[in-house]
Formats: sequence, C-alpha cells, structure tokens
Amino acid sequence: MAVKTEDLHQSPPTTINNPISNNGEVDDEPESEEDDIDEEEEDDEDEDEEESPAMAESNFGSVRAKMSKLANRLKSEPVNLRVHDVIIKGNIKTKDSVIEAEIMDDLKRASTLQEIFQAAAIANVKLRQLDIFDSVNFTLDSGPMELPGTANVVVEVVEAKSPLTGEIGVFTKPGARSWSLEGGLKLKNLLGYADVWDGSVSYGWDQTTEVSTGVSLPRIRHWPSPIFARASLLSQDWLKFSSYKEQAVGFGLGLISTRNHEMVYNLTWRTLTDPSQMAGESVRRQLGHSLLSSLKYTYKVDKRNSPLRPTQGYAYSFTTLLAGLNPDSRSARFLRQECDFRYALPLGFYRAALNLGVSAGLLFPWGRGFLDRPSSLPDRFFMGGNTSPVCALGGPSSVLGFKCRGLGPTEPRRQTRDKPDDDSTAGPERDAVGGDLAVSAFADLSFDLPLRVLKDAGIHGHIFASTGNLVKLTENEWRKFSTKNFMQSFRSTVGCGIIVPTNLFRMEVNYCHIVRQFDHDHGKTGVQFSFSSPL
Repeated sequence: MAVKTEDLHQSPPTTINNPISNNGEVDDEPESEEDDIDEEEEDDEDEDEEESPAMAESNFGSVRAKMSKLANRLKSEPVNLRVHDVIIKGNIKTKDSVIEAEIMDDLKRASTLQEIFQAAAIANVKLRQLDIFDSVNFTLDSGPMELPGTANVVVEVVEAKSPLTGEIGVFTKPGARSWSLEGGLKLKNLLGYADVWDGSVSYGWDQTTEVSTGVSLPRIRHWPSPIFARASLLSQDWLKFSSYKEQAVGFGLGLISTRNHEMVYNLTWRTLTDPSQMAGESVRRQLGHSLLSSLKYTYKVDKRNSPLRPTQGYAYSFTTLLAGLNPDSRSARFLRQECDFRYALPLGFYRAALNLGVSAGLLFPWGRGFLDRPSSLPDRFFMGGNTSPVCALGGPSSVLGFKCRGLGPTEPRRQTRDKPDDDSTAGPERDAVGGDLAVSAFADLSFDLPLRVLKDAGIHGHIFASTGNLVKLTENEWRKFSTKNFMQSFRSTVGCGIIVPTNLFRMEVNYCHIVRQFDHDHGKTGVQFSFSSPL
C-alpha cells in the first residue's frame, strides 16, 4: 500500500494505490511472489496484443468502482491499521531525533487508517512550525510481509535553503516606546536541533535603546515544550516623564512555552539614575542599583478570529510575576498580577463588530514591613499613549488621547533657582510616579468604509471610547483608598478614526476628545497618529 500526501493540513489524501480485492476491500496481506511471477508472465504475453477501447473502458470503470467503494468504506467504518516504523528522508543537517520528537507520539497512538491520516496532518503542521523546512511530505507504505495490518510512514523534508533571515521596521510600542526603529537577524538550524539564533537592536527616539541576543530550542529530550534563553542590554530614558534613566542587564530563561501557558525566569541587574538632578522625593529614594530575580507565568486563551481586527470571538489572559526569589534582602520583592478580558460581537453589516475589553493590575511588595515600603518604581503601572487598546492583550492598556505616562499619580520635581516654582513659562514640573492598582476599559466599534477600493485594501474606520484610572496603595496609602473615589476619578475619552493596515506597519489616525481629566494629567483633544507592528 502506498499513500502519498502533500501538505496534509491543506488537502486530505484522496489517492490510494493499494492491492484491492474484487469486492473492493483492502487486502490485509500482500500478494505472494508466485502471484507476482504469474502477473509478469501475463504482462509479457499481453505486450504484443493491443488492448481494445472497450476493454480499456471496462478496466477503468472497474478500478473506479473499487476506489469509490474503498472511499466509502473509509468514510463509513474504520480500517484497522497501525504504524510499524517511521522513515525520515531528506534531512541533511537536522537531527532525526528532532523530527521524531514532533511526530512519533501522534503516529504511534494511531490504530486505524483514518487516525494515521489525521496524525500525519498534525505532524505536518508541527514540522512546518519549526520554520526550518521548505516542504514536508508524508508517504504511507505497506509494512513488513510478516506483519499484516501494519504500515510504514515515510517523512520527506526539504531543509530551508536560506537559514539566515532579517527584518527591519519603524513603528510604535505601547507605553514604553513612542517611535522606535527595530531590526533583527535570525540564523536557523545552526546545530541541527531546529535551534534559532537571533539578535535584535531597537532604538527609540529619546526613550529606549535595546540590544539583545538569544537562542530557542523546540524541544530538549523529553521536555514537553520549547526552551529559550536570552541576554539583553536595555536603556530607557524617562527623564521627560519621571526624571530618571534606567539601565538593565538581564538574562531570561523560558521554561514553558505552549499555546496557552508560558513561564519565564528573569535575572536582571538594574540601575536608576537622575542626570538632571530634578527628580522628586519618591523617585530619588529609589535611585541606585537593584537586583530583580523573578518568575513570570502567563495563561492566555485567544479565540478571536484576528488579533488586529477581531470581528468575533473572545480572549482573556492572566499574568503573575513573583519577584525576590534570591536571598538578598536588598533586591526587589513584590507580586504583580494582571488580567485582561476581551469580547468581539459581530453586528452583521459592513463587517461591523463591537469590541469590549476590561483590564486590571495589582502590585504590592512582600516581606517584612511590606505595608510601609514603597513598590518598585519601574514595575508600577503607568497609563497613557496612543496605541489602540484593541490590539493589546495582557494588562491595563493605554487610554487614547493622553500622552505617555500622562495620567495618574504625580509629585513635584525639585526646584532650582533657574526654574522657580512660580515660573509661568516653564509650567508645572511634575514626575509621573505610577500606581499600584490600575483598571482600564474600552469599547470599539469597527466597520468597513463604503468605497470598495478602501475595503479591498483593509482600510476601515472605528468609533471608540476608553477610560482608565490608577492609584497608589503602598506606604500606607491603602488606608486612604475608597472605592467610590476611585470610580469617580476615572479619566475618559471618546473619538473616531481610520485604520490603515500594511505589510510594513499599521497606522491609525484618530480624533480624540477628552471627556474627563484632572490636574496634572496630560491629555489633549485633537488628532493623533500611531504606527505599530503589523503582526
């Protein structure tokens, strides 16, 4: 029996070349050698005889009837068959163990022909997701003669001709980055274990510079999920918003990475400085060095039909970060919890959909005297920025219409003789210090524009409303917390805009109207532009 399938996940196999009995059923045992000799002799005798058209049509009809009967049997009842062996071909650099780890479990559990087809389709997808093969084909062949009812699976792969790839882009990031230029290189399958080595550089104007390198492995021995390691050097300039600069040298190790679960350990040495000597009191108290040893776990489910323009489905995520796993008492010790819920409701006209979302986050220190201690400044929640909350999933999102770190608790900066407190030209100088409790929500109605050329290009409009608030709870501020005051102090904005998706970036042009803001908030009614990654 030989069944060859190409791209099983796209088109199920339909062609089967197999010894078939007169009643249309698959023979469990192959033909004997004597039968093969007799058939060869008969073929030799018939070579000189010309087959008549009537006989050829009759044979074709017989084969078609047998194949039709076999197809009906595959649909109506299982055909008992199990995998005897898996034969791998075409891998020059890739280790056999890497391919076997992705396909063996599913194929070995199959007990019928239908289950083998299904397992082969799943295995095909898994191999393609490694992103090291140009093509993957599966062929089903008959097993040993002494083991009837068995089959061999032949896996033929073609390794990628160009293992080195690169990309570059200019776009915005939520919160931490306004404009950024990012580029990266990837080297695939260097050691033959489907390993991916990458290096990236990100430069954000006046804010962020990051250089990082890492390696990821799809599977090590019997570990059930991919593992990755990454080293990075990060520099963030928050002088304009919070009067400090942050430099971090870190190492991250991914322990679990599946569709719904992710667990990462991070070890980071951070340094906060204030070159301007203008930071407020609470910022100055946190200047200097600190060690962050943390374990981060994320559980995420995304059933939306698109992460960029969802028109139906739901999504939610929960993220827990526990910091302070090292014995040094001077290291940052805190627990950070984030949750996010999204729902997209189709409306049935102009591809319109109503997206609703609510996010919340809580941060508090732990250890001796944690109620009196301040929380870690770089790990607090900050709000503001012009990134659409529809695309973000994982925590309190931005509130459109407000600048980066443009709402929430602030404190006055130090005043100098050159800039006295009553200097009207300089305006109020305050540092955004973030909050320990943050909540945000949004509603977004997206719809196709009436012009066909815009619809075909994916350009669409939306009407939105967003709101959010964050407060400080540490240093005994929780004693002053009031649910009523917290709900009454939400900032909010409404607006409309046009979204232009391209292969290089995703652009939003929004008009935002600030409905509510408070003293020291940085919100402005008007037009905002936003560029983000197309992924």
